[in-house]
Amino acid sequence: MTASPVITIEKDKQVVRKTYPNYKVIVLNDDFNTFQHVAECLIRNIPGMTSDRAWILTEQVHYEGQAIVWVGPQEQAELYHQQLSREGLTMAPLEAA
Repeated sequence: MTASPVITIEKDKQVVRKTYPNYKVIVLNDDFNTFQHVAECLIRNIPGMTSDRAWILTEQVHYEGQAIVWVGPQEQAELYHQQLSREGLTMAPLEAA
């Protein structure tokens, strides 16, 4: 009995890495939160949020009906969304970016 040759097929060793999708944290306009409260909530809960940026976003919420206040990984987006919601802000559902 003769041994037949073994053919080895090499699999592609290239690994394709996919990044996790980012999510948008969106604050909606409402009739009961003041500009001051919205801006303070953004400063308190969104890392790196400056007072100037918070006021620009607050005006955007008021005049355009909504503003994207943060974009990033899902777990952090969920945290910021929950924190802002607990502060009484009206939030849109998390949305993939």
